[in-house]
Amino acid sequence: MALFDRLHDALRAHVDGEVRFDRGTRAAYSTDASNYREVPIGVVVPRTIEDAALAVEICADHDVPVLSRGGGTSLAGQCCNTAVVVDWSKYCTRFLDEGDGTVVTEPGTVLDDLSRGGLMFGPKPATHNHCTIGGMIGNDACGATAQAYGKTSDNVLDLEVLTYEGARFWTSRPPETLRTAVDAIAADHGDAIRARFPKIPRRVSGYGLDALLPENGRDLAKALVGSESTLVTVLRARLKMVPRPKAGAVAILGFRDVFEAADAAPSIAPYGPIALEGMDDRLIAYERARRLNLDAIDRLPKGGGWLVVQFGADTPEEAAALARAMAADLGVRPVVTNDVASVAAIREAAVGATAGDAWPGWEDSAVPPERLGEYLRDLRRLQEDHGYGASSLYGHFGHGCVHTRIPFRRADYRAFVEEAADLVVSYGGSFSGEHGDGLARGELWPRMFGDEVMTAFVRFKRLFDPRNRMNPGRLIDPDRLDDHLKPRPPEVQTVFAFRDGFAAETTSCAGVGECRRDTGGVMCPSFRVTRDENHSTRGRARLLYEMLQGDVITGGWRSEEVKDALDLCLSCKGCRSDCPVHVDMATYKAEFLHHHYKGRIRPLSHYALGWLPLWARFPLLLRLPRVPGLTTERPLPRPARVRFSDTFRAPKRGPEVLLLPDTFTDNFTPRVAVAATRVLSRAGFSVRLPRAPICCGLTWISTGQLGVARHVLRRTARILRDDLDAGIPFVGLEPSCTAVLRSDAPELLPGDPDVRRLADRTRTLAELLDDHDVDPPHLPGRVVTQPHCHQHAIMGADADLRVLRRTGADVTRLDAGCCGLAGNFGFEPGHYDLSMAVAEQALFPALRAEPQARVVADGFSCRTQIEHGTGIHAVHLAEFLASQPSGPGRSP
Repeated sequence: MALFDRLHDALRAHVDGEVRFDRGTRAAYSTDASNYREVPIGVVVPRTIEDAALAVEICADHDVPVLSRGGGTSLAGQCCNTAVVVDWSKYCTRFLDEGDGTVVTEPGTVLDDLSRGGLMFGPKPATHNHCTIGGMIGNDACGATAQAYGKTSDNVLDLEVLTYEGARFWTSRPPETLRTAVDAIAADHGDAIRARFPKIPRRVSGYGLDALLPENGRDLAKALVGSESTLVTVLRARLKMVPRPKAGAVAILGFRDVFEAADAAPSIAPYGPIALEGMDDRLIAYERARRLNLDAIDRLPKGGGWLVVQFGADTPEEAAALARAMAADLGVRPVVTNDVASVAAIREAAVGATAGDAWPGWEDSAVPPERLGEYLRDLRRLQEDHGYGASSLYGHFGHGCVHTRIPFRRADYRAFVEEAADLVVSYGGSFSGEHGDGLARGELWPRMFGDEVMTAFVRFKRLFDPRNRMNPGRLIDPDRLDDHLKPRPPEVQTVFAFRDGFAAETTSCAGVGECRRDTGGVMCPSFRVTRDENHSTRGRARLLYEMLQGDVITGGWRSEEVKDALDLCLSCKGCRSDCPVHVDMATYKAEFLHHHYKGRIRPLSHYALGWLPLWARFPLLLRLPRVPGLTTERPLPRPARVRFSDTFRAPKRGPEVLLLPDTFTDNFTPRVAVAATRVLSRAGFSVRLPRAPICCGLTWISTGQLGVARHVLRRTARILRDDLDAGIPFVGLEPSCTAVLRSDAPELLPGDPDVRRLADRTRTLAELLDDHDVDPPHLPGRVVTQPHCHQHAIMGADADLRVLRRTGADVTRLDAGCCGLAGNFGFEPGHYDLSMAVAEQALFPALRAEPQARVVADGFSCRTQIEHGTGIHAVHLAEFLASQPSGPGRSP
């Protein structure tokens, strides 16, 4: 450890950036999207390219391994190692458009950020909204659009690289001695390279020595692409950009099964599609089960296998015409649509949809496209022989590249992978078609390339990395493919009823990194601001895993590292819906806080906010100038002078509904409940309230006081038992409270039939009106609506949108993410700056751009944050429906 202490001190003293050797950071970087786990020595997050180069130099001075990392979504274990990890993704994101169709970029640039405007980088992996250019270079990434534009290596013009020994150069101008040595490798082994390298579009396995051959231009840059940080550190890249198609269309072709779809793919490729993707019915079943892309899935023609063929053109009509012309020539009848993004999302969601009990390891192989159907039939037979018949098959069929995830048994893992490797070699194929080989397949290279090419690979490795310090144990002198497999952590007792246990929850994160995207959906608001891996949903899941594992994160539930990582989790529940495997960090946080503070004094905010339903019964306490334990940086909401439940009167007109007066509506915004009563009465309902005050327990759940929350929920169910027996619908007005009754309550009390009935019976106001086809008043004008995060995650807001549009309003539903206040989060000390930064990323700018629009936001937190940050007075849906047409919704 003395060596690592000296290294840490040297890096801290000389490198501008974040130098982090703490347990929490090392835990967050202990794995990628693979089956493997190796805890790093430490992590350096450099602010500039020069800082990164200096960090590598210091590591070399200390003879310590180095690993470059981008988005950390590698599936073969190439992004986890016992090394110093250089994370480029936070700061090294600058790029320069050179104006001639080329771009020079730093490694941390996200692909979608680079591909904006009229030009784009051709290859587009499914992770395009958060993968980095450096990671794409490391893996020779491809994606669906490689059908038209080729692999990353086909689009890299030049690289600025740094060797571990300190040589820094552009590959177009390497040192003369290096150029001579590289040429000697190509000359000495050229015949073997020509003979053993598969002649297929998607050969990613092996170093790219074929690019060094004279007939291929002696291209050193292309030879280094795909080397997975085992040869050099890439500092900058000069890339070829291509014009972005102005419009697109997809033709979806249905077949009896996926094998017939694969057989048909070669006949479609000559029509020049941008993408030619295949998928089977098992993938579709997985996505249906996870409720992913349901609208797009419903458009699929009948069949058990499909091809999705994408065309680009100047107009949507021209693109659709290309798709129909192709179909007419081939005599097939496709479904044609211009909604390319929705259909493409089916394939892009595949990794997450098939994760859970299925794993990578043999998830990415490629064969000659004309033999893909044969190969898939043999691969399916091999899977079934090993008892893995549930595995789905999908991929980039136009290039003969197939993906699958397999429910491996640890004892069978090696045997299956070795047989699969021999199978793909027999077809003249490649172990990897775009994911790289890393730890999962590097050991298998001799089966594919033979002794002489392996000698060439070793020479190439020794030339650039003679000390074997660049991502050691990968590709050359590799660790065994069943080394470093992630262990299953021990199970623990929990309050929430997790289906397969809490340990399984911590391992369910597939590592695909959807929580690292910058736009769209809700998750993960804290990461979008801090850009810190520890503050991503993925990073927090890993810390919880390591907490159970116990060797890096010690102390169990009392871990300070886990507490610190969860502190900036807003408990927005966005991951519950947006994560492809439905990681629910809000629930994990509540569970952790329950155990962390069990038998201990809690932060004052837990008493002030967690017990808010009680304090609200004594409103004078909430009118104090300052409430202990809460931030002084924002005004606190003041309780109404008269609560709604004390003055409730409603005429009895028709079928009964029970209005659930939550703490926020009843005590702080009774006008919302008054408006809801008016709307429901106008709709012909007879509104009444519970016979005694009730609470969902939300504030106790969010602060981890789960014993109290269970007691409160049992009491609520008991009070409502007669109403449950009567079968009348319940209407919740506060989305977070409604979401608790629909989701958290049965997970806290899974054996309570009344709680289960309460979950089934509770509806939002919009759902009730929509279910009964209530005709709302005519309220024309511009309306902008901000869905509450918990509603987005649990109930969805489609019913709200339908009701609003039936008023005749011109409605825009924002996709701006979390408001940033998030219940107790924004009122806790130390959270104010992050809370406001979350809102300033998208929500506040979107509202300021619509000064004439009325703003509808059902969430009490959302309305509070909007008014505090913009001066706009947002209203609840009930208030909007009860109103008369008026001007913009700004407070005086």
